[in-house]
Amino acid sequence: MPEGDTVFRSAAVLAEALVGRRLTRGELRHPRLSTVDLAGREVVGVRPVGKHLFLRFDGSLSFRSHLRMDGGWQVGPAGARWRRPAHQVRALLVTADKQAVGYLLQEMALVDTAEEDRLVAHLGPDLLDPEWGPELAAEAAARLRASPERELGVALLDQRVMAGLGNVYKSEVCAVLRVTPWSPVSSVDADRVVEVSRDLLYRNRLRVSRNTTGDPRRPVWAYDRTRYPCPRCGGRIRRADQDDRPTYYCPTCQAGPRP
Repeated sequence: MPEGDTVFRSAAVLAEALVGRRLTRGELRHPRLSTVDLAGREVVGVRPVGKHLFLRFDGSLSFRSHLRMDGGWQVGPAGARWRRPAHQVRALLVTADKQAVGYLLQEMALVDTAEEDRLVAHLGPDLLDPEWGPELAAEAAARLRASPERELGVALLDQRVMAGLGNVYKSEVCAVLRVTPWSPVSSVDADRVVEVSRDLLYRNRLRVSRNTTGDPRRPVWAYDRTRYPCPRCGGRIRRADQDDRPTYYCPTCQAGPRP
């Protein structure tokens, strides 16, 4: 499931394959962008912001996309076989020796590079921002505290609070904090919530397979573990919906309200 760590890793792979190279073929398969031809442009940078990704080209041009639930990038040698059907391809970027295929990309747009910040201005601090430090952490905590009665799990998914967390990390952050996702924000230490969120996402930013526990035998605390015992206490992990999202928790280890 694409979350901030997946986008960050995708950006790193794309940067290694494309930055500094000129496109021999560049197609964007979207009604508004179908006439755009990026062939001949040099890729000069890749920038992840939360769950958004910007590919930068010479001439101050940026391609913005979002992976949503099913999007992804396949990077490999030029001419390599596509892993998904052609009708799912939204972007095709080819250099003399490399190929990047974007599947089921959403929110596609071409903008002046100077306009990137405008497109993500609604987001809270990016948990994987290379400039992350005390100021961004304090801002994220302040945004979290702004709605004290809100359920923590709902707040964690709000990209306006802090950008990068998705449904997997929602359950995992709450499991690390030992509170249920239905606990009100007022019942937790907002600074600690931000610290745990940043730590889990940062540690997984370049991993193909997520691990939030530090134990390779039990890679996650709660998410999608209803068939397995809790790694901490051996109790049964439960699943319930929160805002129509599947949510996982341990009723023994995690204190607070439950559905």
